[in-house]
This record gives sequence, structure tokens and C-alpha cells, in this order.
Amino acid sequence: MISVVLLGAGNVATHLFKAFNKAENVDVVQWYNRTKASISSYVNKVEITDELNELRTADIYIIAISDDSIGKLSENLPFKNRLVAHTSGSVNIHDLDKKNERAVFYPLQTFSKDAKVDFSQVPICYQALEKSNNKLLKTLAKAIGSPSYKINTEQRQTLHLSAVFINNFVNQLYRIAHEITDNKNIEFDILKPLISETAKKVQNISPYMAQTGPAKRNDKKTINRHLNQLENRDHQKIYKLLTESIQQTHGLKNKNE
Repeated sequence: MISVVLLGAGNVATHLFKAFNKAENVDVVQWYNRTKASISSYVNKVEITDELNELRTADIYIIAISDDSIGKLSENLPFKNRLVAHTSGSVNIHDLDKKNERAVFYPLQTFSKDAKVDFSQVPICYQALEKSNNKLLKTLAKAIGSPSYKINTEQRQTLHLSAVFINNFVNQLYRIAHEITDNKNIEFDILKPLISETAKKVQNISPYMAQTGPAKRNDKKTINRHLNQLENRDHQKIYKLLTESIQQTHGLKNKNE
């Protein structure tokens, strides 16, 4: 049985608690947050606290808070020589205070508090400065059904950067498309099968091979029509930038000039 103390009450912390709480060989012995109210709804499922000096002994302490606050919280932990991990994709493992054994337990997925998460589809990227802790991190990932990957800080930060393009930037494009369809009283739901098919396609072929559309075809007439249709100048800039990027990738940029 792996004993866990969870620190933080955001989306990642909440979903990790739910996953750990279901796991047979994981025991969340305590959940800390600086404001108890944020986790008060779980008081019947786990011991909660807003006092660091009340933290119980555990095999691992998982810090799941905003990136800017990780270092400070790790400094304020009132103990030494225990295993402390953060869940950030971008924060260096050395940002954790060196008085404790340092690790990373990074779930590479997008989390919204009210959306269900299947942890079998959530890769856990783990790292430990003390090699002896890698087994515990891998076992913890396995306990919640997640595939796990031992990676270093540079690799993790690269994955996080790539994830911003794949998730955050793509979602912003969804939002723009939603705005465009709304302005013409068109149901955005009509586009959802296309969203699903696009994501499904790259499971089997590379993004390079999966690329289609007017930019890939160098269809200048359609491209110009789209630019004229766009009423928002920022949307025009994004369309032009992405079109040029696709054309450059597929060796079409000079043909368009």
C-alpha cells in the first residue's frame, strides 16, 4: 500500500484524488490546501487540513498547485528527507527544496474539474533524483491504470511545450470556429464529427501525412475567399500564418508568392 498526502485543490489534484481513492493499493492519508473550503466536500472521504504543521507521514507528498507556487510550498514543508513530487510539465525538478527527496509525477492530459478522466488514457511522466524512488513512482502510476514513462526534465518540458500546441492552441482554434459559426447562426455541433475524425487520423498516420485542405493543395482561390469571409482581422492573421506554415512544411510557399 502506497500512502499519499496530496497538496493542492485544483483540477489536477482533484482528479488525482479521485483516481487514488479508487485504487486498491493507494491510500490518500491526507489532503492539504491552504483554504479548507476548497476541499471541504471531500471531508467524509479523506482527512483534510489547511495547516502544514499537521501533515501526516506518508510514502509520497504530491504537490499539485500552480507552477509559480511549487518552490515556495516545498520550502515551507515542515519535514526533511521525505519523497516530494510535483505534477507540473514545465517546472524543473530542482525547483523543489533539496531538504527532501525530489521527484516529478506529471500526468500529461488536459483536466477540467467537472469532466470525467479515464486514467488509462493519461500517460504519467515520472522522474526522481534518487533512482530508488523510480519504482514507487512507476507503481503509483500503474495503480491508477496509467501508462508511465521515465523521462528527464528537458524531455518533460519539451512534451509540455508540444502539448500547448496540441491542446491549448488547437482549443483556441475550436473557439474561433465556434465564434464564426455562431455569427452565422450555424450549430457548432455539425463540426464535431470532423474534430473527432481529425484526432483519430493521427493515431494511425503522421500529422504530416494527415494534412489536407486548401493550403496543402495551394488552392489560392479558396484561400482568398476564406480571407474575405473573415470579418475579424485577428482571425485573418491567424489564417494567413497557419496557411503559410502549412505551405512551407509541404514545399508550397514559393508557389504562393
